[in-house]
Amino acid sequence: KKPVTQASAAAAPPPPAAAPAVEAPGTHIQYHPDLVDQLKADHQALLATFGRIQAAFEAGQLGECAAALEHFRGQLTAHLLKENVRFYIYLEHALAGDRASHDLVHQFRHEMDGIGKAAVGFLDKYRAVATDPALAAGFAADLAGVGAILGQRIRNEEETLYPLYLPAY
Repeated sequence: KKPVTQASAAAAPPPPAAAPAVEAPGTHIQYHPDLVDQLKADHQALLATFGRIQAAFEAGQLGECAAALEHFRGQLTAHLLKENVRFYIYLEHALAGDRASHDLVHQFRHEMDGIGKAAVGFLDKYRAVATDPALAAGFAADLAGVGAILGQRIRNEEETLYPLYLPAY
């Protein structure tokens, strides 16, 4: 191994400069190039847990169903927080000059607020599904409704909204 001398150190190329942080105008919320992939991974995890909820209920394993509901609650809460702060606020500011896109993002965000509240209401209602037999009667229908809304929302976000997430220069 050659010793490092002042001349050899000076001849070495400098380390690559870090890319400047790209923030949404008027915020300190930075663009994250892997955010959309993270959100899509969250969607897949939510759908997998939803499938576990459904399978446990259909198998009569109400304890497992209740546990999966609580796991789903944690996943959903984390996803909604990430999406609201890192995605929606960033996009609303980054697209402020594009009225049509800004309005679309704003509409999606407020629609998601309603969907999130409905999902949490469902989770609250069925929190005791393992210990309250009366709850089991309406669970399958309500679960199917939540599943339909969840599936449609995921498709809409991934096809229409996520492609808008770009660095704001």
